[in-house]
Amino acid sequence: MQNIENIIFDYGNVIFMLDFAKVYQAFKRLGISNVTPLFAHTGQSELFDAFDVGKITAAQFRDGIREVTGNRNLNDEQIDEAWNALLLGIPKGRHELLLQLKQRYRTFLLSNNNEIHYRWIMQYLKKEYNLVDNSSFFVKDYYSHLMGMRKPNRDIFEHVLQENGLHPEKTLFIDDSPQHIATAKALHMQAELLTAPDTLEQLIERKKLI
Repeated sequence: MQNIENIIFDYGNVIFMLDFAKVYQAFKRLGISNVTPLFAHTGQSELFDAFDVGKITAAQFRDGIREVTGNRNLNDEQIDEAWNALLLGIPKGRHELLLQLKQRYRTFLLSNNNEIHYRWIMQYLKKEYNLVDNSSFFVKDYYSHLMGMRKPNRDIFEHVLQENGLHPEKTLFIDDSPQHIATAKALHMQAELLTAPDTLEQLIERKKLI
């Protein structure tokens, strides 16, 4: 790749692995017969969008799930367990790769996230890696629910670029969602769609970024 000075990483299924099939099954067990219109990799309902940008609290999100399921007796733990079912973890060696890349590029994290997942991930990082958060791997890490913006909207990309003085043409964006890649390209960033079975390690090696 030519003239790369900066790399912006998505988190889910780029760095931290997810399994959407698990969350679909977990939501079905809660009583949601057709999960895809509600929450999917390529799009989601207003309830999930609002949670991603911090417009609603975790308590309000849980109430929304109770309304969708028609089951007011679902407790917080049941809902959180179902919602967190897609969270798997960090593959061995991935943190070390991020540190290598940080030595050569200005690196950033740009994640669509939410209060419940963020709390689970931070607890996971502490338990498995004795890390307080992801900040040691990046110049700065950005989370949608803390910013009030989410991908694929242009404003969140523009915020990261402008706040850090990044030239789009010299910035590589890596994400697993086609709609996010489309926005990055529209802003003249270099962009790579990462889809299974491809891995971040393979992409980095293939593009000769290290």
